Amino acid sequence: MGKTHLAIAITMAMAAQDQACRFFPATALVQLLQKAKAAYDLPAILQKLDRYSLLVIDDISYVRRSELETSVLFELICHRYERRSLLVTSNQPFREWDDIFPNGSMTVAAVDRLVHHCHIIGIKGESYRQKAAAARVSSDQSNPPT
Repeated sequence: MGKTHLAIAITMAMAAQDQACRFFPATALVQLLQKAKAAYDLPAILQKLDRYSLLVIDDISYVRRSELETSVLFELICHRYERRSLLVTSNQPFREWDDIFPNGSMTVAAVDRLVHHCHIIGIKGESYRQKAAAARVSSDQSNPPT
């Protein structure tokens, strides 16, 4: 499918234009924000992340946390809304984001903010990792060890 690859390419293109960018796996970002919140430092971390024109949250669909943990992700989305760019990758359509945000109202509000000024790129097709693995298996079967 190539969602992460595309996100990296967009990030590199922006960086080539001297735009500050930061790439985070979603789970790592949530952990960072959760630690900051526990230390009463979340506003400072959000301000620090404002220096990046583009913030990438990769694989948000793997974040299935408690409301306490996803609330920091929601705070980030709200904080950056209409201020700075977010690029979010997911292998789930928006209608399934209740699996990410356990509170339905939070899901609707997060999606609303994300899609308000966005370009949605839908990628359909077989996973390139699965395709490569299948090709290796096929090659191994046609060329058995001697």
